[in-house]
Order: sequence, then C-alpha cells, then structure tokens
Amino acid sequence: MTSAWEGERVRLRAVEPDDWAALHSFSQEADVVRAGESIHPPRSAERARQWAADLAARDADPDEPRLVVAARDGDAPLGMINAHQVDRLNGTFAYGVSLGSRHHRQGYGGEAVVLLLRYLFAERRFQKAEAWVYASNAPSLALHRRLGFVEEGRRRRSHYSGGRWDDEVLFGMTVEEFAGLHGLQGTSGGGDRRRVSGG
Repeated sequence: MTSAWEGERVRLRAVEPDDWAALHSFSQEADVVRAGESIHPPRSAERARQWAADLAARDADPDEPRLVVAARDGDAPLGMINAHQVDRLNGTFAYGVSLGSRHHRQGYGGEAVVLLLRYLFAERRFQKAEAWVYASNAPSLALHRRLGFVEEGRRRRSHYSGGRWDDEVLFGMTVEEFAGLHGLQGTSGGGDRRRVSGG
C-alpha cells in the first residue's frame, strides 16, 4: 500500500530544514523571471535557512498545505506546491506549483498537481480549483490544458515584470471534471468516501 501523497515519480512532503539550499537555488534561477514572476532583490542564504526552519517547525494547515515536490527515488527537492486563496464557504481554492528549471518537462509538475488536487477534492471536500497563469508562461498554459483545466477568463495587462506588461489567464476545474479525468480515489486504497454528483 502506497501513500496518497506519492505518485509514480514524485511525492509531496513537508519542508525540512535541510531543504533550504535546493529551494534557495531554484528561487535564484533566471527563468523564474521569464515565467512572469516579479523581480525581487536576491535573498540571502541565511534568510533562506530561517525560512525553511520556520516552515518546518510550523503546524500545517490542512486546507492550505505548502509542500515540497520531491523525487520519489532519493527524496531530493524538485520544487514546491501550495494551496492558497481558500474560500471554505464556497468550496474553492487556488494553488501554485514551481519547479527548478532542470526538472521541467519531465512530468513532475503535472503529477504533483494531481496529487494535491485529489487530496483537496476527496479529503477536504472542496468543489473547485483555480489557477492564475501568466500568458507569457507557455509551458504552464500547456500543462493546465493537458490536465483538463478550462480557461475561464483573462485579466489583461494585470502584471508588470521585466520591463513589460503581462496578462493573467484564469483556469478552473470542478471536482466532477477532476474525477472524470483523474479519479478521486488515491493510491492508498481508501477509496472515495463521498458521493460525487454530475460526473
């Protein structure tokens, strides 16, 4: 029996203090800026150490997990994934995923997204996921379309970085759409303990 947090290539796990160096190196990569992220002053190694230690010592919010995407073999950090903008009343949440550039286009990101969404849909009973993607980030646009997200709208010229304006594309996926494409039952064998209508 395998964990619901494990896929074929990755597993999602809590941040450990020793993860700081790998995660710090990912944050310094030039293609983070090219993907539309805001440009910030460089962060010191000491600040990165403190950030990882603080996050490792904090109790996790079950509805807003902030997790390391790690290689299933070897446990090395590949990046991070988190849920945010949680609306418990209406059952919606947004999420973000970021991987080091050398781990792009190997299926890690898509697998991590499916694991996180399955947990939030099946275990936490949310009904819709949303993701904002910068229009200049062609790989992320392709990933969300490949996973079955529906493009719902566009905020024009909503973000300025690297000397130019960028649009943000809103993607959404309902629990029924996710269940039809990826299934709600995890790999732990626990099954889907709730009824999903319309799918």
